[in-house]
Amino acid sequence: MRKSRQREAVRSALLAAGRPLTPQEVHAEAERAVEGLGIATVYRHLNALEEGGEVVRLDGFGKGGRYEAAHTGHHHHFHCRDCDRVYDVERCPGQGRIESLAPKGFVVEAHEVTLYGTCAECGSS
Repeated sequence: MRKSRQREAVRSALLAAGRPLTPQEVHAEAERAVEGLGIATVYRHLNALEEGGEVVRLDGFGKGGRYEAAHTGHHHHFHCRDCDRVYDVERCPGQGRIESLAPKGFVVEAHEVTLYGTCAECGSS
């Protein structure tokens, strides 16, 4: 994958955020580093970073996909219903507990947990 200022700005925006971002949020952050950066360029670089295994696309959060750095490992998410931001949740319910929720005879191979509510910033306003 060829390095470019635009791609580095997109990558840096995701790493600095520490949470999944919409393409529009990535664009707003990356444009600080590369003035005049277009949203189509951001989408192109997000797709290339995803294909290269550096970025993961998360679906199921309302207004389309969110993106986060692929190196974050197994974790879950919190979706604020007020501001629509998505945050990482570091803890996991753990092995054994999740599997116990499956019907008898079913084999759990993976799981995702999303918590919904109000983030600290929205809750304090």
